[in-house]
Amino acid sequence: MRMNRHIDNVILNHFSKFKQVLVLLGARQVGKTTLLKRLFPNALYLLMDEKPVRDIIETYNISSYKHLIKNSKQIIIDEAHLISEPGRAIKIIYDQTDDIQIIVTGSSALHIKNKTGESLAGRSILYHLYPLTFSEYLYQMEITESIDNVIIKNILSQNIETTPKLFNQNAMLENLILYGAYPYTLDTNQDRIYLENLADTAVFKDIIELNLIDNRAKARELLKLLAYQIGNLVSYNELGNKLGLHTQTVQRYVEIFEQSFILYRQFPFSQSKRNEISKTPKIYFWDLGLRNALIGNFDLLRIRPDSGALFENFIINEVQKLIAYENLNYKINYWRLKSGAEIDLVLNSHRELIGCQIKLTQGKPTIAFTNRYPKAKVHTITAQNFY
Repeated sequence: MRMNRHIDNVILNHFSKFKQVLVLLGARQVGKTTLLKRLFPNALYLLMDEKPVRDIIETYNISSYKHLIKNSKQIIIDEAHLISEPGRAIKIIYDQTDDIQIIVTGSSALHIKNKTGESLAGRSILYHLYPLTFSEYLYQMEITESIDNVIIKNILSQNIETTPKLFNQNAMLENLILYGAYPYTLDTNQDRIYLENLADTAVFKDIIELNLIDNRAKARELLKLLAYQIGNLVSYNELGNKLGLHTQTVQRYVEIFEQSFILYRQFPFSQSKRNEISKTPKIYFWDLGLRNALIGNFDLLRIRPDSGALFENFIINEVQKLIAYENLNYKINYWRLKSGAEIDLVLNSHRELIGCQIKLTQGKPTIAFTNRYPKAKVHTITAQNFY
């Protein structure tokens, strides 16, 4: 099976441009280790899940490090967030060894950034790896011959055009929406057991090991409630009342889920005009298979009430990933009036404003947005024209 990813060339060419440590962040199971071992096959691989290796790293002693590294010119420190002081360890290697290229992975941005930020200031460059894009999925399934960025190109163009496909686009879309885009699921199609196990254990593995959450049962309940609310406005106060948690605790747990690459918040676009919502976020999950496992629902799209919300989440995920991989200078928001008029996706740069209404079947952008922002490009994205 082909394993190529959008980010391959950026990662492969990192050390031809930079001396700094390459830090690759992303959720467990998104393929960080597979990607790095494929691109850097001769690197010394150090897995921090293995206690003897982690014990050596946690000596913070350059002599111990040199004995471990020996003559290696590239090292991969995998799951570095499991080190008690990852920044300190990496800084010692970076500062006190010659001509060694250091590659670091982590599944918790919260821990990596907080524990390495000061030590690695100016010494590292961060990249993110996400679950597969639609194009990566088609390529790895050998349905298409190349990885492309058609979805974002369509959105940035003046008009979205529906083009004929040589594959069953609806079937591919439904499979990704129901079972998600973790690379593992390509080999184990429709593997509910894998996803349910991931939702039940692996999601919390790093969070629990890092002692980031003090009430695990409530955190699990919160995550399930959030899974039911994809695409909806989220009230921390309302969630706190349902769970018996302080509003600040709910917000902190949501931020931990976000920094652990389980979900993300999307904030409203506003130019402080009258009646525009300006603060309340929406919640989306990075992987819909994981989300469906959390609520125990893998029903087909045609018989489930949340099919529209799932498609919306899917499209916004695609845009988030491609803008990050292509390093495009767009902010991603939604737009909503207090009256309820809404645009699901707004891309905003210093040059242009693009509004997208996302509908599984058909629909039109609200005229309230076009009236307020007459220079904006507007699209309707459906299951028929998104790719």
